[in-house]
Order: sequence, then C-alpha cells, then structure tokens
Amino acid sequence: QVRIVESGGGLVQPGGSLNLSCVVSGSRFSISRMGWYRQAPGKQRDVVARITSGGETYNIDSVKGRFTISRDNAKNTVYLQMNSLKPEDTAVYYCNVVSGGTGYWGQGTQVTVSS
Repeated sequence: QVRIVESGGGLVQPGGSLNLSCVVSGSRFSISRMGWYRQAPGKQRDVVARITSGGETYNIDSVKGRFTISRDNAKNTVYLQMNSLKPEDTAVYYCNVVSGGTGYWGQGTQVTVSS
C-alpha cells in the first residue's frame, strides 16, 4: 500500500520561505512523476510544480523564480522550496505521485502566508 507523508507547512510572513517535503513508501513500482498541487479555500486544486523521474520540471508562471521542485529518487522524496512567499500562496499543498500508472495523493499540508 502506497503511503505518502507530507511535512514542512506552517505560518510564514510575506517574503518568507518554507520547504515542503513528501516521502513515499510502499510502492511496488518505480515512481515516475511527482508533483505539488495546492487548493485555496473555495477554489479547485491546481498544479504548482511537477518533476519527472529524469528531473525535468514544470512550474506554473506565478511561482517561477520563487519555487523550486526537486526530488531524491533514492529516498522516494520530493521537495518544494518556496521563497518570497506571498499571501496568495496561502493554500493546502498536496503531494501527488504516479507509480505503476496510478496516481496517489497525500493528506495535504497547510501553508499560510500572513503578517
């Protein structure tokens, strides 16, 4: 059974930084794509950044230059380094991984950017 554990969320002031981590365990197959999504109150869940097993990355325009996604394949872990955080980044951030053709979600971690 695939288990996903996210950590690193919290409350931060505008301009601050957070580093989210997502550890995956229990997968019988190799993990292909890993990514971070976010969902603000009253809005749909949308992609923030994704990374392939080969290290190719995709970021939405609003986080380019501020957020960096990376992964450690040996540890089955994906990270999201978030710098220069803005109030509009406030959301629940979810980790998503694809393994054996199936997508799996974490439970989410709250990120709040407020003074």
